[in-house]
Amino acid sequence: MKTELEIKKEMCEIGRRVYDRGMVAANDGNFSVKLNDHEFFCTPTGVSKGFMTPEYICRVDDKGNVLEANEGFKPSSEVKMHMRVYEERPDVQAVVHAHPMYATTFAIAGIPLMEPVMPEAVIALGGVPLAKYGTPSTVEVPDSIMPYLQKYDAVLLENHGALTYSDTLLNAYHKMESLEFYARLMYQSKMIGGPQILDEKRVEELYEIRRNMGLSGKHPANR
Repeated sequence: MKTELEIKKEMCEIGRRVYDRGMVAANDGNFSVKLNDHEFFCTPTGVSKGFMTPEYICRVDDKGNVLEANEGFKPSSEVKMHMRVYEERPDVQAVVHAHPMYATTFAIAGIPLMEPVMPEAVIALGGVPLAKYGTPSTVEVPDSIMPYLQKYDAVLLENHGALTYSDTLLNAYHKMESLEFYARLMYQSKMIGGPQILDEKRVEELYEIRRNMGLSGKHPANR
C-alpha cells in the first residue's frame, strides 16, 4: 500500500506526463486520488501540472472542502466534478481531467467518439460519449456527466476537454492516453476518406475478449 508521500509523488509524475505530452497548456487540467471515503488528494489551481512537487498537493473532503493545503495553494475549482465521479462510482480511485488536442477538438466540434474503429479502443474504452457543456467550476459540469458515469470510464466535455477515471491514477491516465490516441486516429482517418467501421459481430468478439480479461470499470461489454 502506498504512503501518502508516494501518492503525492505519483501525482506529480502524472502531471509531468500530461504536460509533456501536450494534454494541457499552461495551468490547465486537474486530477485527484481517493484516500478513503472522506478524504482525497487533488491538484491545486493556478499552477502548471508539469512542474508540481509534493507540497503542491491539497487534501479535501468528500464535499470539496479544504482539509490541508500549504500556503499559496488551493484545490482545483473543478473538484466538484471529481467528487461527483467518486460519489457515483465507488470503484473509482482516481480521476484525470485534461485537454488533449485531438480529443478536445472532437469535444469542441460536439462530436462523441463512439464508432468502433480500432480493437484496442473498443476493448479499453468501448466508446466515449459527449457530455453537454457546463460552465467550469459550477455544478453544471458534474450534472452533465451524470448520464454516462455508470456506462463508461471516459467522457468528452463539450467545448472543454476530457475526463477519465479508474481504479488507480496510472490507469486513469492511461485511459486519457488511449482516448487521445483514438481521437487522433479518427481525425486523421477522416482526412483520407473516413474510417472503416467494425461490424457488430467483430465488436461483440472484442467485447468477449474484454470480458475474458476481467478488466475493471464500466464498459458496454459488461451490459
